[in-house]
Amino acid sequence: MNPTRRQISDATGALGWRLVLGAIHAQVRVRTLGEAAEVAALAVAACPDASGHLSLDVRADRVLLTLQSEAEGAVTDLDLDLAGRLAGALRAAGKTVEPGPDLHAFEIAIDALDIAAVRPFWKAVTGYRDARSTTDLNHGLVDPAGRGPAIWFQQMDSPRHETRNRMHLDVDVAHDVAAARIAAALAAGGVMPSDHAAPAFWVLADAEGNEACVCTWQGRD
Repeated sequence: MNPTRRQISDATGALGWRLVLGAIHAQVRVRTLGEAAEVAALAVAACPDASGHLSLDVRADRVLLTLQSEAEGAVTDLDLDLAGRLAGALRAAGKTVEPGPDLHAFEIAIDALDIAAVRPFWKAVTGYRDARSTTDLNHGLVDPAGRGPAIWFQQMDSPRHETRNRMHLDVDVAHDVAAARIAAALAAGGVMPSDHAAPAFWVLADAEGNEACVCTWQGRD
């Protein structure tokens, strides 16, 4: 059995990782693209058994590290071990492993009465593939290149006739920055129609009622 969300967060939080949308993420700030390449090489050398678990996004100002089992679509015990080894190796090399205040992942949520009827359309039109995880994405679809937001389908019990939109954006953030992100949205003219499911998610809306949810891993185990 894979670790729970609470176990994942407790095991990796102090090392600079944050659990967001079924994966653990961290970053290392750098000054040049060359330094970023060196950080990536250090990470690979520290964990030669990380294939199928570690993803690296190498940029001129940072290296983004993500750990999740590609086979299971979830964080496993091996990912927790890799997180510790990566943090140790990078810090030994003088690099700071941190979550970063701008860490987030996006999902597009589509409300549907008959998910099986609409899902093939969205899979075809986006070119996405089936998400391996069923824990965080209900019948979800993901970008095979890992660039676009995930898509998931929210089951409706009856037709919706009111003006409320049937598609919304989920913004998955680290649990310790959710309050700041919500405060910023409210200060920018947003409202909070509901916090009944917090801290799993808060429902926010713009001035015209278009909704977005700020989501965390908490309250889901």
